Amino acid sequence: MHSHSDPLPSISVTDLAQRLAAGDDTLQLIDVRETEEIAMASLPNFQVFPLSTFAQWSTTLPQTLDPHAETYVLCHHGMRSAQMCQWLRSQGFTNVTNIRGGIDAYASLVDPAIARY
Repeated sequence: MHSHSDPLPSISVTDLAQRLAAGDDTLQLIDVRETEEIAMASLPNFQVFPLSTFAQWSTTLPQTLDPHAETYVLCHHGMRSAQMCQWLRSQGFTNVTNIRGGIDAYASLVDPAIARY
């Protein structure tokens, strides 16, 4: 068992892009940004759980997602997603990875077609 004081695993946006391009449909992809942020910039196949509506989905999310699937969490710069990763770990999720730099880094380094905000 991992202790929760372990450093949070993270992935660079370039490595993430390779994983996404490989079309691995076992990946569990979570975006914790707000709906208006998603409207400006988003990546395909991410499920949206805005942190502002945490109270609405926090009780059901652990039942609707697979706690042992490889899970990547996205936000704008990587701060909110890190919080989400810590919460998921507290809920018994065992394979959670934070996307370093968030969608801003992804737009900057991987896909300039994605809007930056």
